[in-house]
Amino acid sequence: MLKQLFFSAALAVALGSQDAMAQAPRWQDPQVNRVNTEKARSSFFAYESQALAQKGLKEGSKRFLSMEGMWKFQFVKDHNLAPKNFFMPGYDDSRWEDFPVPGLFEMNGHGDKTYKNVGYAWATQFANNPPMVEEKNNYTGSYRRTFTIPASWKGERIYVHVGSATSNLALWVNGKEVGYSEDSKLEAEFDITKYVVPGQKAVFAMQVMRWCDGSYGEDQDFWRFTGIAREVYMYARPAAHVQDLHITAGLTNNYTDGTLNVKVDAPQAAGKTLTMTLTDADGKQVWQSEQQLKGKGTHSVDAQIKAPRLWSAETPYLYTLMTTLSDKGGVIESIPQKVGFRSVEHKGNQILVNGKAVLFKGANRHEIDPDGGYVVSLERMTEDIAMLKKFNFNAVRTCHYPDDPRWYDLCDQYGIYLVAEANFESHGMGYGDRRLAQDPRYKHTIVERNQNNVLIQKNHPSIIFWSLGNESGSGDNFDAAFDQVKALDASRVVQYEQMGEEGKTEVFCPMYRDYGACEQYCKGSNPRPLIQCEYAHAMGNSGGGFKEYWELIRKYPNYQGGFIWDFIDQGVRGTSKRTGKQIWKYGGDEGRYPASDHNFNCNGVLLPDRTPNPHAYEFRHYQQNYWVKSMDMQTGMAEVYNEDFFRTMDNVEGLVTIVVDGKPVMTQSVPELTGLKPQETRRVNMAKLPFAQKVLDIIRENAGCEVLANVQFRLRDSEPLLPAGYVVAEQQFTLQDYSFPSAAQVLAQAKANEELTVKVDSQLACYTMTAAGLSVTVNRSTGMIDYLDVNGRPMLQDEYSVTPNFWRAPTDNDYGAGLQNNFAAWKNPAMKTKQVSLQKVEGGVAVTSLIALPGVNGELTLTYTLTNDGALIVGQKLKADPAKKNTNMFRFGMQWVMPRAYDQVTYYGRGPVETYIDRDAQQLGCYTQKVGEMYHPYVRPQESGNHTDVRSWAVTDAAGHGLKFLATGKMECSTLPYLPQDLDDGPDKYAHQSHSGDLVERPFSVLQIQQRQFGLGGVTSWGTWPINKYHLNYLDYDFTYIVKPC
Repeated sequence: MLKQLFFSAALAVALGSQDAMAQAPRWQDPQVNRVNTEKARSSFFAYESQALAQKGLKEGSKRFLSMEGMWKFQFVKDHNLAPKNFFMPGYDDSRWEDFPVPGLFEMNGHGDKTYKNVGYAWATQFANNPPMVEEKNNYTGSYRRTFTIPASWKGERIYVHVGSATSNLALWVNGKEVGYSEDSKLEAEFDITKYVVPGQKAVFAMQVMRWCDGSYGEDQDFWRFTGIAREVYMYARPAAHVQDLHITAGLTNNYTDGTLNVKVDAPQAAGKTLTMTLTDADGKQVWQSEQQLKGKGTHSVDAQIKAPRLWSAETPYLYTLMTTLSDKGGVIESIPQKVGFRSVEHKGNQILVNGKAVLFKGANRHEIDPDGGYVVSLERMTEDIAMLKKFNFNAVRTCHYPDDPRWYDLCDQYGIYLVAEANFESHGMGYGDRRLAQDPRYKHTIVERNQNNVLIQKNHPSIIFWSLGNESGSGDNFDAAFDQVKALDASRVVQYEQMGEEGKTEVFCPMYRDYGACEQYCKGSNPRPLIQCEYAHAMGNSGGGFKEYWELIRKYPNYQGGFIWDFIDQGVRGTSKRTGKQIWKYGGDEGRYPASDHNFNCNGVLLPDRTPNPHAYEFRHYQQNYWVKSMDMQTGMAEVYNEDFFRTMDNVEGLVTIVVDGKPVMTQSVPELTGLKPQETRRVNMAKLPFAQKVLDIIRENAGCEVLANVQFRLRDSEPLLPAGYVVAEQQFTLQDYSFPSAAQVLAQAKANEELTVKVDSQLACYTMTAAGLSVTVNRSTGMIDYLDVNGRPMLQDEYSVTPNFWRAPTDNDYGAGLQNNFAAWKNPAMKTKQVSLQKVEGGVAVTSLIALPGVNGELTLTYTLTNDGALIVGQKLKADPAKKNTNMFRFGMQWVMPRAYDQVTYYGRGPVETYIDRDAQQLGCYTQKVGEMYHPYVRPQESGNHTDVRSWAVTDAAGHGLKFLATGKMECSTLPYLPQDLDDGPDKYAHQSHSGDLVERPFSVLQIQQRQFGLGGVTSWGTWPINKYHLNYLDYDFTYIVKPC
């Protein structure tokens, strides 16, 4: 009896639950995603004539009507407050505001801009309970606008196209509901024919909500905005029309001939004539087919195309397929589609494009604009392609959703390999028992979103991979999605990161595998190639260790590249409350108790306005396609390599510039460095080139000088988006080593000049040494230089001594690894002066300060030697505690603070972009920069401006007067208008919001001069340290540099 009662109670609960689900609104029902929408189809526009189709501008067609512009709009914070019956024709919207379509609520003054990485935007409001979302804070926008339906559309089918609506969209016309859609990143199309009358006005109404049940699958690492993005328009189609086109252009006969299969769905066009014409880029006809359509099924046409020009990212050659439907009255409609002949195969443990195991030099790209949010213009998209090309990227992962259809057109046109990802990520539900990957309620959503992604984008040659989604765990739902995608399109590779090494994925595409794990996988026998879907996390001052990744990629054939996270810092434009300057806003900058992951959305190769971050140049170098693989200085033999797979180096000029002590003295074009076929390695005997003897003469005439050979590969003629002369690859080789001056040499030179001496003024408070116009005052209590004057002019800012420095403002990577706490002993280490003494040395006078470092159980010896001829030799020697050799510090060096007038730096070192020990792909040379320009405005303040392999570093005023610092060995320098503490966000950077635009420049110049810094790292930004060789262990160090007036 008891069991029966329990059963009855359970049954009642279950039935009640079912009733509740049955009554749930569609925006809380994962089985209801699209109501009365058109079936997803290939992205194309059908024109009324072939002439218009050949132009390819839908705006010029009479069958097109833009719906973009200002609509009447009402915003409410809570969904339950949304206006009722607002869609009725007579509704009074006179008090509503004008609002842009496309446009986002949060970017136009409504609601808080919210950023979240893991977890949902409602994280501070209610607990996850799919598919339920609350009405509170569920921003809702209601839109109204009247359009006149063109009279010429009489007798035609009329459709509304909305490119993207987050998170859902409901549409009414003339007071009647047309339909509803979810999936924020794919277009929804509605047939409105029966709701309108051509030649008359029609009232359109839309409603968009911030959250719905589909939002549980849209937990991507990006801004959580609301509204309508992408194109919005009406269009007309004849009753008889092509419903869909599926074009598959492949290769056969050892990749020399083309195969063309076209499937046409035109169920209402029986009896009409279907003509398909393939033309090349010059408009020359290559193939044509004509047939009369019969029945309502799919019509399939196959053709063999002899020796077509192939499409690849290097050679993006496109044909045009014109599909025309006609009858005795003439053309009914004509549809242009670009066609690229290329093949994609998974063969062995590699992915082959046109039979070649290409390398994917990729980036993840969110659709983001600093002013429009999700609304990204065609011009901005084109700029992104140009920046990809400039920095040697050839691939993009559309993270983590389908992009604007125009993006795929641009990638076809300019040559970018794509991982086309479906719009599903449920990261916030975790990977455990609650993951949506195995929740049967979300199977329909996951499969449908993948299906529609393929159906819409399937004709683009740029798409090499389909990706099922991101960070949602594995399970039956994604297994079903994989099967569905392969059934729809067997011509491409399908991947999903969460399937790991053995699940339903044709690529092993992990995230953030370190070097050792990558190499271990490559040595195994898994048939899946390794292509990291995310790697080299580029947050803030990052990009260290990128070289090591590409050494592995070029070493192992089954390691075919990866996609850097990510391409663009996702900051949006704002204004500093402190300075009034521009800042890039990130998570937490708006709202009370916002769901936020702070600046974790700012991990870009580029700043939000597409200014390159410094690490962009590191990526550019190691992804370049042309290399001098080796150069033997003894024999003069060099090996030149063309890493391209399909393009001969015909449009590249090779240049060699000889540089003496940082200054170019000769530049010569070298034809032997170019003209290489794809994948060709050529041995070039540089010693036999016509200018070889001149190079030898330069070396001989400059004994004791550093002689370098800079090799550049630059474009002869302009290419799409790249100008003539653009340098696509460069390297530097040492022909004669630099001779660092030594302290002993400087003293010996001073000793030889017997006419000069050092004058000493000894006081209880200080020692002052003066020689040849240089005066140095050492504080006898602290052991530090307090004053340094040149001919009576102070070179040090008042109240700022020359001090040892072991700290840097932590970078985002440092914070992620907890180094700000791990290295905290070195931030302001206690210093106890044990002894300050003065002694005469041959060639000058020296003050030695012996300083204890009790916090780290070490001892520091500072030596200031002023030579007879006015040079200052500074020595910094650290005696470490052997028991702490496995601990680290950020830097080993000293800080000089100079007055504001000294605001120009001229240096011989790596530049002009900042470099670090693990990110130093800049060339040695002489550079001049203003101090104010040497800080790179990362989204958040942090360490910046460093330069490695410095030979000399002069900080001067406009007249060139100041101090010059000379290296006696390895040395790094920076000069900024900020102290390290200005850029330091303390133990917890998330305790407050900070932006580079908040910084106020100090009225002085701050020089950091050090033997070296700790590496930046670049595997992840949440715990991974740089590899050991880039550490700065607590060991004995001896650093010496020379200071001279200039």
